[in-house]
Amino acid sequence: MGSAILFSYPEIGTIAGVQGAITYAACSALPLLSFAILTPTLRKKLPGGFILTMWVKERYGQYAGIYLTLLSIGTMFLYMVAELSSLQQVISALTGLDGLPVVIVEVVVTAIYTSLGGFRISFLTDNLQGILIAILIIICAIAIGTSVDIDRSRIGPSKLAEPRELGYQLIYILFIGILFSIMFLSNYWMRAFASKTDKDLWIGVSIATIVIFIILLLVSCTGFIAAWAGVWEPGVYGGLAFFLLLAKLPSWVIGFTIVMVVALSCAIFDSLQSAMVSTISNDLFKNKLSLLWVRIFVLLVSVPAIIVALKSPSILRIFMISNIFSCAAMPSILLGLFDAMYFLQGVDIIIAGVGGMLSVFLFGCAYYGDAKQAAELIILTSGLYAEDWSVFGVFVAAPVGSLIFLALAVACRMGIVWVRCKIYGGRFDCFDKPALREDGVVGEGDGSFSGSLEDVEGRKVVN
Repeated sequence: MGSAILFSYPEIGTIAGVQGAITYAACSALPLLSFAILTPTLRKKLPGGFILTMWVKERYGQYAGIYLTLLSIGTMFLYMVAELSSLQQVISALTGLDGLPVVIVEVVVTAIYTSLGGFRISFLTDNLQGILIAILIIICAIAIGTSVDIDRSRIGPSKLAEPRELGYQLIYILFIGILFSIMFLSNYWMRAFASKTDKDLWIGVSIATIVIFIILLLVSCTGFIAAWAGVWEPGVYGGLAFFLLLAKLPSWVIGFTIVMVVALSCAIFDSLQSAMVSTISNDLFKNKLSLLWVRIFVLLVSVPAIIVALKSPSILRIFMISNIFSCAAMPSILLGLFDAMYFLQGVDIIIAGVGGMLSVFLFGCAYYGDAKQAAELIILTSGLYAEDWSVFGVFVAAPVGSLIFLALAVACRMGIVWVRCKIYGGRFDCFDKPALREDGVVGEGDGSFSGSLEDVEGRKVVN
């Protein structure tokens, strides 16, 4: 969790109130359990793996692996933008200074120490991050509780304590979006595969789920607290609610918060850098390109991330856009984990992913009757909180449309093979089960992967 949580979660609190705060916190924490569920299966299918894209390449083939790699890199890029944007907004909001120098320093410093320490240093900063965020939450909770006065007359008119239609929509929107989105983040998979045993993984993920829910719920609550305290008014960007509350606190709390936020931001950004390095090196260059050049490339990628971040986009909107693409691509990919779906091939999941996004556009056309509005719906131009069912429909159309296109792709592919067999002769073999390799792996890949329990930098990831 980086400094972006201080924007996106309070924003939910200002829009959907208590119901939205609880929903967002729960829907952010519970999907972590999916790693404890899926990782043991992935370990059996690909013992030497350490990121999801390695299994996809082995299961579906090279082109499908590249397809997922590009989507993963794109998702991590959006998370980089969100983190850098939130950092520069924090510095600007709390100090009135230009946040650009701080952002540049963070990018350079994290690039230097991850180059020297590899992914192991990212684990170290995670431990530090956990301590810092606990201290930050405790101090801010005490300071807000003792220094902020809630005007009870504002609670009723704000309607933030009442359940709303949007709040019920968010239960599905946020859960399904976050569930599939985090599976594109290689830094999550690297941590899951780094667990010593499946039991240790379950213990770690279970603790994380509980702790993260509590922390995110407390952060989300600052949204409606700011509204009830009169420091935030409707029409103001809800992502500033936490910092509007901080303005009411003693100056030492604000200074402490700035230090903690920078530390949190560095901890998440170095994870994204390490994950992107590993993904690019392993998936695109098969570990044949020097890590130095890969790190230089990742550093260059940070330049457009900084440029976009300086435009101060809505952090929550960035996350939601990545969630839409994830919902379109990931469901069909994960079906390959089931042995009964052995007949799926790489071309099928690529068509399914593209079809999922096309389904969102088609839904928008049907809902609005306008192609321009339908295109804008893909990037949530109107925001997450449209007072209708359009956003809910997006998160239904993406996964459902993806699966429909998957079925159509399989049917068309098999139909073409059947016709060719009838015309030119030969046996229809689309339902033949692939041979079991000596290492116990079943898949459509080219068999070129050589399993290793070491990461791309030669350092032990799994003990």
